[in-house]
Amino acid sequence: MSATNQTAGPGPSSAEEPWPVRTVAMKVAGWIDRLGSVWVEGQLTQINARPGTRTAFLVLRDPSADMSLSVTCSPQLLERSPVPLTEGAQVILYGKLSFYTGRGTVSLRATDIRAVGVGELLARVERLRSLLAAEGLFDPRLKRPLPFLPSTIGLITARASAAEKDVLTVAQRRWPAVRFEVRHTPVQGPQAVPAILGALKELNDNSDVDVIILARGGGSVEDLLPFSDEALCRAISAATTPIVSAIGHEPDSPLSDHVADLRAATPTDAAKLVVPDAVAEQNLVADLRSRTAAALRNWVAREARGLEMIRHRPVLADPIAGIERRGEEITRLREATRRDVLRELAKQETLVEHLRNRSQALGPAATLARGYAVVQRMVAGGDPEVLRSVDDAPPGTQIRVRVADGAVTAAVMGKVR
Repeated sequence: MSATNQTAGPGPSSAEEPWPVRTVAMKVAGWIDRLGSVWVEGQLTQINARPGTRTAFLVLRDPSADMSLSVTCSPQLLERSPVPLTEGAQVILYGKLSFYTGRGTVSLRATDIRAVGVGELLARVERLRSLLAAEGLFDPRLKRPLPFLPSTIGLITARASAAEKDVLTVAQRRWPAVRFEVRHTPVQGPQAVPAILGALKELNDNSDVDVIILARGGGSVEDLLPFSDEALCRAISAATTPIVSAIGHEPDSPLSDHVADLRAATPTDAAKLVVPDAVAEQNLVADLRSRTAAALRNWVAREARGLEMIRHRPVLADPIAGIERRGEEITRLREATRRDVLRELAKQETLVEHLRNRSQALGPAATLARGYAVVQRMVAGGDPEVLRSVDDAPPGTQIRVRVADGAVTAAVMGKVR
């Protein structure tokens, strides 16, 4: 019976008319059969090919998610592969999904398996690098600064690895009081990415962890592929705790180095970048203390010299002397002013005396003193008038004669020419 006829069966199921298990199983098989053949890419996590058997059993896992798929193929297909297929290898296979109604399981029957070469892997990494760069995940402005002295350091690495030993030894030698939160995970293979993502989330959610180191020693291109996984790169970019990527050696450059906040060439360098050197810091503090003390002493000496210079200035050394000098100057100026005033007064008095003498010599009193007299004609009802001509004083005219020591009145008796 064909799958179409098997799934055509009864109508819709109900509580009164439920489908039997065989009907459901046949319908599922029909739906899956309609999918047809597909190309699938993943990582081989299990290969079971026993000698003498006609079927090899594989497990194909998605390296970026916790999902896997059962695969069957002929052992000859594995033997004919130009590249030996091992667990952890990245492959592309072609096959058809089948639903086994007896066990209720789905598996992929592969008819072609191709290993993904290193060149193809590197090309995919470069494409992902371009994508993440275009999205800005490599932007230096997004890098978070590392704390100067982290209280607790998160470390994600393989158990009992050289990377773990290097980080712990160097960090504790540089700063003995440093504390670590270590999470051991696979650092290669199909289980690496999910395990690292879980450890990264746990440490990022821990408020005591100030910085996280992602460490792994060197390895082949295939070994370092988990650290170029897109899901891991996006998780590193989204983390709120600063992350240091110390993957491989100097020439190695997985994408996690570009997304992380800081790249270390080796795990040893990561420890040096994250943990300060206690001896160097103590020497720096001692040097700064010495320089500060010297600067303070120089400043005090300079200010003391300045105060000494100010103190020896005449105005502060003997402030009364300045006042006395000013007092003497005021006294000298006052005496000079008095002399000038007296001299000017004497000069003016002499001038006044000369003017007085001149005015007296030219005045009528002086003329009278020399024997002259002033004759005035008396006018009835008016003031006396100076007699200027004999014609103005006919005989009998009352006159007033003023001399130096007084005046007399007289009458004109006649006139003489």
